[in-house]
Amino acid sequence: MAIRKIKPGIYNVGVIDWDRETFDELIPLPEGTSYNAYLVQGETKTALVDTADPEGKEEFFRNLEELGVSRIDYLVSNHTEQDHSGLIPDVLERYPEALVLTNKKCKELLQVHLVLPEEKFQVVESGEKVELGGKTLQFFLTPWVHWPETQITFLPEEGILFPCDFLGSHLASNEAFSKNDGRVFRAAKRYFAEIMMPFANHVKKHLELLKTLEIRMVCPSHGPAFDDPSFILSAYDDWVNGPVRNKVLIPYVSMHGSVQKMAQHLLNAFSREGIEAHLMNMAKTDTGDFAIELVDAATVLMGVSAMLSAPHPLMLQTALLVNAFRPKTRFVGLFHSYGWGSRTVEIMQQTLKAVKAEWLEPVVVRGIPREEDLLRLDALVKTVCAHHAQLQ
Repeated sequence: MAIRKIKPGIYNVGVIDWDRETFDELIPLPEGTSYNAYLVQGETKTALVDTADPEGKEEFFRNLEELGVSRIDYLVSNHTEQDHSGLIPDVLERYPEALVLTNKKCKELLQVHLVLPEEKFQVVESGEKVELGGKTLQFFLTPWVHWPETQITFLPEEGILFPCDFLGSHLASNEAFSKNDGRVFRAAKRYFAEIMMPFANHVKKHLELLKTLEIRMVCPSHGPAFDDPSFILSAYDDWVNGPVRNKVLIPYVSMHGSVQKMAQHLLNAFSREGIEAHLMNMAKTDTGDFAIELVDAATVLMGVSAMLSAPHPLMLQTALLVNAFRPKTRFVGLFHSYGWGSRTVEIMQQTLKAVKAEWLEPVVVRGIPREEDLLRLDALVKTVCAHHAQLQ
């Protein structure tokens, strides 16, 4: 049983997925995940906030049965993605009196993905309230965290925020609340980097909305809830509004050792200068670990081997990810080794066109780096140091 009591009459009846290894067939889940759904029992009506992934159907309905839920009046859908909405048809079948409460855009997408009947919806506007008897649900539109239809649900009497994906973490745990420790912080930062960082400007705006609410608890749809909301809210504020750190990220792939030698030379040079640097071999690095470091790195220097006359596919994939994540990185550069010819610099720069950072002069080497090439790398380090000095 995975029922977790939040408050009297409020329960997390969602599903814990201990064994899921990837999300969207792309994102590694080293600590599993959960699909949280919240039952809110008022004096006269009962609401269910979100559902769960269809893979967890048996556990989800077992939780409702364990609580003796015989009626659900409202089913709130904060987000269309199927790990939260996938069981809506099943809930409506078992509780035919339930109405789906959601916004106009979410209704449209739910009808596209789940083919739900028109008469099962009650569309709500931003700021609208629905009474349950002693408990009130209030809805606010928060588009692009991380789909265009996302909304949050607020329970003002208890100060409980149900933000769905916003403020969540991929972390399987049977504990109702976060311990606000390093494990939770890293899982939340990893989740922000992979899911929310591309929409940082929208996150900024929605954080301002949250400041107008008297939030005493945050209950997201992934990971444990936060009974100290300042932990996750201050972290998000830093990730989107805080300065970049005096840190250099060096992702690379080396086919025959030349790029690796250049990467190691850069790492040693930055160490001598007292600048934090992270060397990440993208043939082995977890995408999430890379994304975490990308959140607040001032500079990214990409080490690229040539395959035929183009970038190595793993580094091209890395560039695509950086371009999609759109970090607040201030400076981007690359160092590159090739054999007979290469369009790598051109292709990488074109691939990274969405990243609003200053490009540094690339260091391009034919074959193994020689002494004069290492001196050019030293010059690149000096340039980075000078830029970083201006950030402090």
